[in-house]
Amino acid sequence: MESLGPIGIFLFVLFVLLGSGVWVGLALLGVAFVGMTLFTSRPPGDAMITTIWTASSSWTLTALPLFIWMGEILYRTRLSADMFRGLSPWMARLPGGLVHTNVVGCAVFAAVSGSSAATLTTVGKMSIPELRRRNYPEEMIIGTLAGAATLGLMIPPSLTLIVYGVTINESIRELFLAGVIPGIVLALMFMAYVALASRFSRGFNPDPEPVTGFMEKVHNSRFLIPVILLIFLVIGSMYGGWATATEAAAFGVLGSLVLAATQRSLNWSTFSESLMGATRTSAMIALILAGAAFLSLSMGFTGLPRALADYINSMDLSRFELLLALLVFYIVLGCFLDGISSVVLTMAVVEPMVREAGIDVIWFGIFVVVAVEMAQITPPIGFNLFVLQGMTDHEMGYIAKAAIPMFLIMVLMVFVLIAVPELATWLPENMRSRPG
Repeated sequence: MESLGPIGIFLFVLFVLLGSGVWVGLALLGVAFVGMTLFTSRPPGDAMITTIWTASSSWTLTALPLFIWMGEILYRTRLSADMFRGLSPWMARLPGGLVHTNVVGCAVFAAVSGSSAATLTTVGKMSIPELRRRNYPEEMIIGTLAGAATLGLMIPPSLTLIVYGVTINESIRELFLAGVIPGIVLALMFMAYVALASRFSRGFNPDPEPVTGFMEKVHNSRFLIPVILLIFLVIGSMYGGWATATEAAAFGVLGSLVLAATQRSLNWSTFSESLMGATRTSAMIALILAGAAFLSLSMGFTGLPRALADYINSMDLSRFELLLALLVFYIVLGCFLDGISSVVLTMAVVEPMVREAGIDVIWFGIFVVVAVEMAQITPPIGFNLFVLQGMTDHEMGYIAKAAIPMFLIMVLMVFVLIAVPELATWLPENMRSRPG
């Protein structure tokens, strides 16, 4: 383990930079620069320029800003209000009532957004006032929204899956396919919790909804048609094999602009705001990816990833024990970093370890996404908790407590994935022979 000596310096520099408030991307670049200077004879400046250019010029990466822009455009439309009008008549009669609109609404919007924060903000501004007005329990409103919004990380198009695919050089399309069934299963698990909690909770006593006939429900469903068409355009073009992830993202941007125009919410102000919002987010993620690429190169020169993988392999951990160790690792890491940073920061070490253990990297991508989903609702840096705090004015402790059941459901989802890996692998394997 002598070759693991540099890890202490890497971690020390990283925590000093992150603790001082330096951006994650710049912190990664700084750690890599120190590593190259101390442990290699190669000029760090030349290596950094070459690596950043290589990482930034990936054609696959162009899907990322396009999907982000699509989500920004949709965030500024009337999509959230229309979704509630279309979903609520169907959800009202289920055990748990309209709380299910949080879960289903997040799942639907995740399929056109790809961002957990955009999903939470869009669905939250729709559902929180409506559910409060109908006297639903506050903790259930907050908890289900915090948990269900993380579906934006799994259900395609997922920004986290794009970053994971770019980082380990695997097919974005196959990762998207792998996320479909687990995303649906997780949403159903959330809905099952809502149904059970509503039955056994004494505080669950919402105002009754007016009875609506079947034809009236069908009539209200017309409000869902635009978003369903957009989902079919984006997801269907990829799964049908006639568009790559980048081309599907371009279709999504065009579709969202058409949707915003038909809803008369597209003007120069909303267009420029969406473009600037997408630019800021894309630039942040691109800087993180550039830093991660340089850090991977630096760590490769030290031999750290290979040595760590060999060390863990010498411990003779079973596949299950290794996955449990990685689950705990990502949960702890997620308490301090956002999901994308967690993925790019660790893949240089974790990827060879996972491949050595014979774990399917496409399946592992879904495993990692579930783990970093938990990070979105774990204090002190749970991003969804901060967003909800700004929307509801509740204390962080109250929101975190409300989200605990959803966190436990995600833990259960990890064990379901381990027990039934076909949930994530069946769709990519059966679609692999198709073009695209």
